[in-house]
Amino acid sequence: MKQICTSFQEAIAEMKDGSILMVGGFGLCGIPENLILAIAEKGVKNLTVISNNCGIDDWGLGLLLQNKQIKKMIASYVGENKEFERQVLEGELEVELTPQGTLAEKIRAGGAGIPAFYTPAGVGTPIAEGKETRTFKGKEYVLEEALVADFSIVRAWKGDKMGNLIYHKTARNFNPMIAAAGKITIAEVETLVEIGELDANAIHTPSIYIQKIIQGSQEKRIERRTMKTSE
Repeated sequence: MKQICTSFQEAIAEMKDGSILMVGGFGLCGIPENLILAIAEKGVKNLTVISNNCGIDDWGLGLLLQNKQIKKMIASYVGENKEFERQVLEGELEVELTPQGTLAEKIRAGGAGIPAFYTPAGVGTPIAEGKETRTFKGKEYVLEEALVADFSIVRAWKGDKMGNLIYHKTARNFNPMIAAAGKITIAEVETLVEIGELDANAIHTPSIYIQKIIQGSQEKRIERRTMKTSE
């Protein structure tokens, strides 16, 4: 049995100023939106946030940006957020841009206990500046260090009271690897079931990676709605 929280504020109560935070999701798909709202309400500052991107201006991690709660953002894409752009240009926010595949592997390696790895992505670009490079079979690679977090927050479709998680289709995205890379991982689930109700062969994140779990409904906003016009 993991800690089953009764409120989102209880779930993030241990989070402090200066924490390193990993956040699951891709755009607005699969983000732990209620946990993000709780962090915004708590008001913790100087956060280093690791996520694929930083939400949009008025939802997701964009809410933490509005509150000036993020000191540094490690991400692969930042193009949907005007407040993000403003803070970067005015020197209010430190940004570490990372190729998306490299970011995914840095997080996966952190969860697997692998301290670093070599990758060809970014060789010969500003991304490789100041980093060790090495040649394997005539091809140059750059050394990238793994990422771990003080807290990881993820969202799942279903979870049981042991902490096993199942994600729904593309909402799976970065969530499984981020769940593994947090010292304390908090899972927000749409449906919480009893132990034994989930198909063991369908579990994406085993309970060993989860410390806290909470059930809550999501608003599930659409980041950019595109409609087909009738002919």
